[in-house]
Amino acid sequence: MTQAEKIRVLIVDDIQETRENIRRMLQFEPRVEVIGGAKSGAEAIELATEDKPDVVIMDINMPDMDGITATETIRKKVPHVQIVILSVQADPSYMRRAMLAGARDFLTKPPMIDELTAAVRRAGDMAIEEKSKTPIPFTAAAVGGVPGGNGSYAAKIGKVITVYSPKGGTGCSMIATNLAIALQSSATPTVLVDANLQYGDIAVMLNEQIKNSIIDLASRVDELDPDFVREVAVEHAPSGLHILACPSRADMAEDVTGEQFSRLLDYLSSIYSYIVVDTASYLTDVVQSALEYSDHIVLITTQEIPSIKSCNLFLSLANASGLRDRITFVINRFDKRITITPEKISENLHLPVGFVIPLEEKIVTSSINRGLPFVEENKSYPISKLILNLAATLQNKPQESNAVLERTSIPRK
Repeated sequence: MTQAEKIRVLIVDDIQETRENIRRMLQFEPRVEVIGGAKSGAEAIELATEDKPDVVIMDINMPDMDGITATETIRKKVPHVQIVILSVQADPSYMRRAMLAGARDFLTKPPMIDELTAAVRRAGDMAIEEKSKTPIPFTAAAVGGVPGGNGSYAAKIGKVITVYSPKGGTGCSMIATNLAIALQSSATPTVLVDANLQYGDIAVMLNEQIKNSIIDLASRVDELDPDFVREVAVEHAPSGLHILACPSRADMAEDVTGEQFSRLLDYLSSIYSYIVVDTASYLTDVVQSALEYSDHIVLITTQEIPSIKSCNLFLSLANASGLRDRITFVINRFDKRITITPEKISENLHLPVGFVIPLEEKIVTSSINRGLPFVEENKSYPISKLILNLAATLQNKPQESNAVLERTSIPRK
């Protein structure tokens, strides 16, 4: 990218005066070229598809179609376009929905001129960089080849599976660790990524001492090669599973951006069959990137009311961002003595329950304290069979009937 390269901007707002005010704010930024304006979400989609701007400045509230829906559609039609959302409400729920839909920045109206121009420059640089990339065609030769460094894209051969719960303490790390062990084989090399960058537990779950972390790869995401990835990753000797751990200090979490994480997942999917991502409950940029990039999302809840409520809130975001169809819904620590049944949870959330994992305190606690995944220790445990069954489902393999111990099949309401 050269210094003189222009950032082409489309302004979307149903009020003409607002569009003109934004245009005037940007006129003193020499790199910005405003190529047009749209007064509705539908018109924004049409112009973005035809004119392919670098940046769309998008109002969130419009009469025909809200800005979040328009953002999602534009990002699907013209993937390099970066969206900066404007809203009169600095509401965290709006921000989360916008980011899940693919927006790259969220500003409160009216924005300060320095704030707006800085956001447009960041988004524009990202868009120009995305346009400059030439993906390698997905061919048999590409799949068998070695991925290139310097930011070039290799063919994606692996599936990204993100294990997520919007409520902490539901057992995400336990499920992610055992699921990764279940997926790992010589034929299906698997990497387990700890995206809980502040307080991740993956290394503890596998009793591994970590020297390097995900930061070592994220900071060099344009220069990766398979040897460097394997040098940074820790190999879990009993299983062969590779581990990318969180940093050793919580304050280092900010050193990884959502964009870096997306590109890291893209690269990992060219050299591993499965990338299992463990996440924090809070929707950080990194967690949002993992969810957006995932082929499958394993959504975890328990029978506790706060956990079910949090899942309900997350599902509203998933509906807005098109993630719902990727979800496999799992109830963890199921206790038959509690009157909140899988049927009631499914009905409340309007979501079919894929798997019900029973409460196995003794096995799970012992497994975690020893750093020995129960799937690795004894595949005949009922809870191990369920994780193996979940792995088979995500691999699209036929399930063994004796593994379906606590599985439910509850129709969508």
